[in-house]
Amino acid sequence: MRNYAWPYAVKLRNAQRFLAQRDKVKVVLRFRGREMAHKHLGEAVIQRFAADLAAVAKVESLPRLDGPRLILVLAPR
Repeated sequence: MRNYAWPYAVKLRNAQRFLAQRDKVKVVLRFRGREMAHKHLGEAVIQRFAADLAAVAKVESLPRLDGPRLILVLAPR
């Protein structure tokens, strides 16, 4: 299993910066190979991302699967 902690923190910090500038944020999680068999893990990461930004953002588009990508759109509060 890969260590996603550091890239997650970078993406979270950048998302907070964009939301502070009143921009929307599109979160894309890409599945590769056999990762498609474990979509529930990706959904958990996306839900955690939305929860971590709940104070500064609202979910504009619920997470949706588009091929091998899971997409979430957040808008500033």
